[in-house]
Amino acid sequence: MVFACQREKRPERPDNLISKEKMADVLIDMFIVNSAKGVNKRVLERNGVNPETYILDKHGIDSLQFAQSNAYYAYDIEGYKKIMDDVAGKIERQKVKYDSINKVEEAERKRKNDSVKAATRAKYSKPKVKIDSAKAALEKTSN
Repeated sequence: MVFACQREKRPERPDNLISKEKMADVLIDMFIVNSAKGVNKRVLERNGVNPETYILDKHGIDSLQFAQSNAYYAYDIEGYKKIMDDVAGKIERQKVKYDSINKVEEAERKRKNDSVKAATRAKYSKPKVKIDSAKAALEKTSN
């Protein structure tokens, strides 16, 4: 009974432990790709992309190294929370950056659409001639 209540032993520190900073970067990519995978999984599959393999290759790590490092960091809840807070902060900064880029691009699309509409209206609109001017012109020709 004494052993049943004993805390699980902390995983050994892996020889190839991923740094906390790199771990945060890997987790950011994992979260983003998993979100994208949920939205449009068919596109990834059609192009033969395995998101997890791509991310691990991008960061120069393998799945075992990631799993061991993740288990090592996750054992210390407070330490892992700091990593996750770093991840959340970086994702939020990226979101703000891309939202501002999207606003600029949307404003540019609107400006172009408005220009096209104005040019189209000018090209196809009938000139407005005052009725009095038309009557005067007719009277001159009839005299």
